[in-house]
Amino acid sequence: MELESVPGVGAKTADALSQIDDAERALQEGDVAALARAPGISDGRAARIARAAIRERHDDPGDFLATSRTREIYQEALSLLETRTVTDDAAARLETLYPSAAESRIREVREFTEEALKRDPGPDVLDALEGVKPLSTPSDVRVRDRCLATSDAERYAQAKEAIPEVSVEVVDDTRQVAELARSYATVIVLDEQFAGVDVEGDVRVEPDALDNPAEVVPERALAFFAANRQPLQAAVAVHRAADLDPACDLDTLEDALEKLAADGTPRGDDELDRLVTAVDDLDAAVATAESVANDHLREAIEERDVTIEGTDLLSLVERGAGVDSLLSRELADEYDAAIEAAREHLIDALRLEDTEAIARRTFPEEPTYPVEHTEEVVSRLREELTTARDRRATRLKRDLASDLADLREDAASLVDAALELDMELAVARFAADFDCTLPGVGSIEGADDRAAGEGVAIEGGRSPLLDVSFAEVEPIDYHVDGVALLSGVNSGGKTSTLDLIALVVVLAHMGLPVPADAARVQRIDECHYYAKTQGTLDAGAFEATIRDFGDLVTGVAADRETLVLVDELESITEPGASANIIAGILEALHERGATAVFVSHLAGEIRDVSSVGLAVDGIEAVGLEDGELIVDRSPVKGKLARSTPELIVEKLAEDGDGFYHRLLEKFES
Repeated sequence: MELESVPGVGAKTADALSQIDDAERALQEGDVAALARAPGISDGRAARIARAAIRERHDDPGDFLATSRTREIYQEALSLLETRTVTDDAAARLETLYPSAAESRIREVREFTEEALKRDPGPDVLDALEGVKPLSTPSDVRVRDRCLATSDAERYAQAKEAIPEVSVEVVDDTRQVAELARSYATVIVLDEQFAGVDVEGDVRVEPDALDNPAEVVPERALAFFAANRQPLQAAVAVHRAADLDPACDLDTLEDALEKLAADGTPRGDDELDRLVTAVDDLDAAVATAESVANDHLREAIEERDVTIEGTDLLSLVERGAGVDSLLSRELADEYDAAIEAAREHLIDALRLEDTEAIARRTFPEEPTYPVEHTEEVVSRLREELTTARDRRATRLKRDLASDLADLREDAASLVDAALELDMELAVARFAADFDCTLPGVGSIEGADDRAAGEGVAIEGGRSPLLDVSFAEVEPIDYHVDGVALLSGVNSGGKTSTLDLIALVVVLAHMGLPVPADAARVQRIDECHYYAKTQGTLDAGAFEATIRDFGDLVTGVAADRETLVLVDELESITEPGASANIIAGILEALHERGATAVFVSHLAGEIRDVSSVGLAVDGIEAVGLEDGELIVDRSPVKGKLARSTPELIVEKLAEDGDGFYHRLLEKFES
């Protein structure tokens, strides 16, 4: 997929997206988190780009949500789904689900939903998901103990780009290579002309080094896995808890991660641990060994009486001899024992092996008091230990990096599968929390749209958008086919019925389950929902509203299926004029073959002035109890619902005088 072929992605955005790993895959899969890692791309922008890519793939014009209220319903539905994710990334990925008129897109998401509904969001899985997040690529890896060297300018530029973690040096001859070898633990020469070079130090001639960056900089792979240890371990736990089919052997990945320390260095190797400890503890061990020798000598001197004949003393003084000579003459054995004790302590404390001979030279044979180490020997010992440590670490890094590099793609797949599972579980939890079912949608089930049934049919539908506990929501049944007026008492549930219709239609066209025992919707191209206006509009606003409906009516093409939901349009102007206007709009929608539900308190008046036979459905109040309406929330087909005032007058007429009967007759006439 060409990046700039996605609507809304220009050259600047395409350049930003090209800086992330596998941008085309991210677009194809709607990986919002990956897209958001591009420079300057926010989460919201990433979601819009992902949706645009999906629409482009399905040839979807993307104009299903035709009004602000319809978009609000979509956002509320999306919020219900997002709150049921565990990870932020899964919530972001849900942003790629949107209502579509394209059958291929609806079918694609329905297949995802069918799999999601088989999932069991058990507590172990949800707990494991807590630690999963998208993998990151460390950008601060820098290796200072080795360098690349070349005499070719073009190769130099290639090396700088391919392996930016290490220094790249220009060399003209063997002398310069030797100088580098004194400054770096390892020098990797890229030019074959230097093959067979004989210089001191670790110098390798590897013309193909740029083709194997993991060999040159194993730290790259190690840093990646060290930085992502926790999400990878969490992804492994998710696969085990959910019994997912993993992309790689989980034990192998876990074992490799266990060999890696948090700072990206190998761990668990006894020899490396020994060398690291020896380098770190060298100075302290030397100081302690000196103390061992001096303590040994002090005790020997304190325990012995050294007698020197006068002539011997004069002879020593005449020769300028000092305490060293005295030690050599009188305490030679004790001094040798003290030095041996110091050497043994140093070797044992540092667990020295190959460098034991150097360590023994740390303390001189010639008697001195106090005993002091030879700094040149200690420096040599430190150099040998450090070199051994670094070589051991480098070898282990390469071995471990080689193992992990082979697992990198599979590791990314593990995390992606875990995040995909979080999306699926969100859908499963949504369906379980709101007693959802997968609805029929037009020809998606293999039948022609018209043959499959027009309009919207809902059985046992309950809206989760109400400001009450879902358990308290009364289920409703309603089927609308063509154009209908919905009448009913105040607070009877007319608006919530419109909301439920809109929600079912939006979710169905997202490919998701709907909150109903059963539902079927005709596949539509546009959903228009106009919420109730607040108060009568002034002339300018009234004109703008009428223009909106004019555009809607004239814009409904014969080959585009449209759903129109309107809540109490009569509030825009005087009741008499409203009835005429609404009747005219409904007549035009009827002629166009649209599906429409208009909620109105003027249903009777609108029906009377309409030139076509308009269906009038009613939400019936079946009585009053303690001043509260008792309402059957399911609209009754072909029934003009009685108003609240009529119900109150009827109740008064039951026990009252003729005045109330006279009032009741006015309603019935």
